[in-house]
Amino acid sequence: MAVELDDIFNNAVTNTLFKNKSALQVKYTPENIKHRDEEIKNIAGILASALRGERPSNLFIYGETGTGKTLSVEYVCKQLSKKAKEMDVNVKFEYINCKLRKVADTEYRILAALIQKMGGDIPATGLPTDKVWSKFIELIDKEKQLVVFVFDEIDQAVKKMSDEFLYTLTRLNQELIQSQISIIGISNDVRFLENIDSRVKSSLGEEELVFHSYNAIQLVDILNERCSLAFKEGVISSGVVEKCSAYAAREHGDARRALDLIRIAGELCERDNKSKLEEEYIEKANEKLEKDKIIDVVENCPKQQKLVLYSIIKLSKDKKNGKIDKYFTGDVYGVYQDLCNKIKPMMDILTQRRISDILAELDMMGIINAKVISKGRQGRTRDIRFSIPDNIAIKVENILHDSLGI
Repeated sequence: MAVELDDIFNNAVTNTLFKNKSALQVKYTPENIKHRDEEIKNIAGILASALRGERPSNLFIYGETGTGKTLSVEYVCKQLSKKAKEMDVNVKFEYINCKLRKVADTEYRILAALIQKMGGDIPATGLPTDKVWSKFIELIDKEKQLVVFVFDEIDQAVKKMSDEFLYTLTRLNQELIQSQISIIGISNDVRFLENIDSRVKSSLGEEELVFHSYNAIQLVDILNERCSLAFKEGVISSGVVEKCSAYAAREHGDARRALDLIRIAGELCERDNKSKLEEEYIEKANEKLEKDKIIDVVENCPKQQKLVLYSIIKLSKDKKNGKIDKYFTGDVYGVYQDLCNKIKPMMDILTQRRISDILAELDMMGIINAKVISKGRQGRTRDIRFSIPDNIAIKVENILHDSLGI
């Protein structure tokens, strides 16, 4: 066994297909961001007033996953910071990813994270929230400056706490004496602004930008440039980039998925000790990504979502066993109520309308297919189908079973 492992380790060192794998990773910022010239110009135009010491309008950016939103914002912020330094203008950019656990699930934690990023110190828990706000304001207002807060996946923070935090933040300039703040919100949910309080919407969405999905041709262009940086010359076979782009184009033109796909394909190819990346490895990588994505979503979704999903699994089994033909929102709600009463401690039971919203969220994630149908005078409901392959469904059920303590 030791000899076999030694061979694997030696091959990993000597037979690498990559020369700079980081060029395919999410954190990599290319010098040239392809097919986003107009969007970058628009962001720069909105933020440029900061160089005159003026507060830029709050900006809200939305579009599907992997459409270059975060990349474009980071690029403009980096360039503007350089220019501000040259001009001796005090502008700071503070970035928070609201999807990260234990960062943006409560008002206290998101404020604590921002305070720490700005060089302050605060305990992870324990202080009254109004004291944390006071500390936050004191830290911002200690000198004449403009601070731009970038909230990536801002919809995730609102789902976890509420939009009251955003409202308070957007009104904060009224309390500041020396400094000013602006907010950039980034969301994958194109309907996010429709569902928040009108007061927040009017303050947050002073300027809005939509990032449209990449098409297959644009994805080929992006991948070719990144692959030339990431892989050794002659490693990628003809048709691989095109196949990878076609897969990603089906996923709403997701460039991030395309980059993950070809990186994982390269890693799988390396493990098989191959010297050439062929199309078959794109298919293998796609299967692996699908499985990993579903498991990650299920493990990290809120408890109420897990209960709804477990209810769907139970109904899906009944359908497979011929006990029922179809199941709708009301059926899911009935099983969900029973589960809430059974688990310890007993969960608060949400309304059927809220469960319908959760079903829509699970549909958007691709875990279920929830088709809205009309039942005449009885209103509308959702015809629900479980979309997870059987081999992954077993693992999902086990995760939910353990997590919920059923």
